[in-house]
Amino acid sequence: MVRRMLVLGAVIALAATACSSGGDSSKAKARSARTKSSVASAKRAPAIVFNGEGNNLNAISTVAPFAKQTVIRNHDDDPNGLDINAQICFFPDKPRRFIAGEDTNQPNPPQGWGIFDLTGDTVGTFKATEVGKLTPTYQPSASNAENYGCGFLRDGRVLTTDVGNQAAGTGDGQVIVWFPPFDSRQVRYCKLDVSIATAGQIYVDAQDRIYVASARPGNASTGVVRYTGPFPTSDDAAGGCGKKDATGAPMADSVSRQTFVTAAPPILTPYAMVPTGHGGFYVSSVFNGVIAEVDNDGKFVRSVLTPPAGETLGTKTYSTGTPLGLGVDAEGTLYYADIGIVLSPEVGPGPNGSVRRIRFVDGAPQTPEVLADGLAYPDGIGIYQPTTRG
Repeated sequence: MVRRMLVLGAVIALAATACSSGGDSSKAKARSARTKSSVASAKRAPAIVFNGEGNNLNAISTVAPFAKQTVIRNHDDDPNGLDINAQICFFPDKPRRFIAGEDTNQPNPPQGWGIFDLTGDTVGTFKATEVGKLTPTYQPSASNAENYGCGFLRDGRVLTTDVGNQAAGTGDGQVIVWFPPFDSRQVRYCKLDVSIATAGQIYVDAQDRIYVASARPGNASTGVVRYTGPFPTSDDAAGGCGKKDATGAPMADSVSRQTFVTAAPPILTPYAMVPTGHGGFYVSSVFNGVIAEVDNDGKFVRSVLTPPAGETLGTKTYSTGTPLGLGVDAEGTLYYADIGIVLSPEVGPGPNGSVRRIRFVDGAPQTPEVLADGLAYPDGIGIYQPTTRG
């Protein structure tokens, strides 16, 4: 099944909002002077980018000429295949195990997140086997509650988000914590929140604080929301999960939630946040084609990607793309999934999505490089970091 366009409702707000991309602040200039080049030599094997597009799972080399392998083929093209999408997360303690959106034959069975074990060492040799699946109940969203985000708490609990209502209606995207073991299709969980407006990518910091992007303008959760623990340790009252949601699923007794990044120009429709590696974060804003940098307090510092002056969305997307999912490798290089939004003949992904990267030299973002293009809805990014050399 082809995935729907996310955050459709954002275009309405953008039509009336100035799409200023902002400029470098004094903080950005100071940081640029301190930041080392992300392309400096290091004893690491190059990262490999995993990306779901057209319901396929691709692995893309980050070394020119950027070889691409379809690791899992979609179910329409391969009766033994699976439909893969969304953010991709490699387990910190099992670097060859990963999570990806898996919604083969939805709604029967419902969409969820597959747990996969990876074999192979290089692009062209990878194989992935599904060993488990996370399937919650969903709120009654009018536009199909797409699976998207994933992440991990330090003790191994897994986190997911689903989008909820995408274009209109009450914000009913969910944030869920899952409890091990994960190698089955009956994994226990507890819902932390069921009121996020178009929930997106997850990031978890060293203090186990959970950050979730919320892209739909005009809602209380729009921006990047931060959740502070403690979080439930089981799916019952003894573990802090004694409530029930409207579907009868386990719900946390309480949750602490604050706005970390406020949606404001140039961060109008935030969908993903990742750490820069030198303090602060990158945040994607999909509809106006921006990736911004914010500091450790969530305050805007600078734009590291903005469309060229004079470009607008129409029958063609921005030449620099419309970034949705983000990832950063061990060298500090930033990768983004460009879903190629166009506004006509209808609002949605165009025919030429891409995966791109931005390198930094002396802290300055370089011109984006295309690793793969001609992609159908390449919505999420996962960074596989092979074992350090020597």
